[in-house]
Amino acid sequence: AFNALDLELASRGQGAEGQDGEGFRLNIVNAIWGQTGYSFLPGFLDILAENYDAGLRLLDFQNAPEDSRVRINNWVSDQTEDRIKDLIPQGSITPLTRLVLTNAIYFNAAWLYPFDEKLTQDGPFHLLGGSQITVPMMSQTEHFRYASGDGYQAVELPYDGEELSMVVFLPESDRFEEFEASLDAGRVEAIIDNLDWKYLRLTVPKFKYEWGLGLVDTLKAMGMNDAFNPVVADFSGMDGTRDLCIGDVLHKAFVSVDEAGTEAAAATAVIMIGTGMPPTPIELTLDHPFIFLIRDIETGTILFVGRVLNPGQ
Repeated sequence: AFNALDLELASRGQGAEGQDGEGFRLNIVNAIWGQTGYSFLPGFLDILAENYDAGLRLLDFQNAPEDSRVRINNWVSDQTEDRIKDLIPQGSITPLTRLVLTNAIYFNAAWLYPFDEKLTQDGPFHLLGGSQITVPMMSQTEHFRYASGDGYQAVELPYDGEELSMVVFLPESDRFEEFEASLDAGRVEAIIDNLDWKYLRLTVPKFKYEWGLGLVDTLKAMGMNDAFNPVVADFSGMDGTRDLCIGDVLHKAFVSVDEAGTEAAAATAVIMIGTGMPPTPIELTLDHPFIFLIRDIETGTILFVGRVLNPGQ
């Protein structure tokens, strides 16, 4: 299933534009970095190559951990057009490291309906605590797929080529935490299914974020405990032994939204140890915290998800 999805996503954006005037880019890559001389099972390597497009690259973690770290970080940086740098911090690779799994995704696409830079003006954005900041607000009047429901509004902004889109959920200003807590895969799908074409006067803040964190505590809270416990971890499908466990999971993300489109990148490392006269437009102003996701329209695959609490940061 992953292989089929990977091939499907690889076909996107033929002839479409990118945010920077270059061509559309959606690059999703995986790589396995293994200790030279360590015996991984051929069946494990075959699965990686056939279903995850990930070949085994040999490094000498045991004798050159820092050089290995730099080489992996350089690969991630190259795959994300230098948007994700230093994914793996100093000291994370040690002589005990046997395997590092890296996944990187880079997305660069122009809006189907670009915002006119001349219409961008400074405007207020209301933060969760009740204070207010001034940020550049883009605006346009166009037909978009839109929905409103109990405590929220939603809009879909298609990218050039109409194969991917950004969906924005704008909860009522005093119900952000409530809405965010309720937002699971089923509700996302239900809201998207309810989107319908409307004539909108849309106002959106420009924003750019870089974000990084370790995911071990998050994964444990979700129920993934055994993989980090050397006593009970079982990765025998990789090497035929029970000597491996996961030592760390690191993630970094970048997203930039402006008048032309969106540029986004993320990387994760698992270290083992219409026609006619338009009607009056609906006003939709994203002037308080909202949630966004970038998705493939045909498959429904969510490539990025984030929240904008302060576009001025």
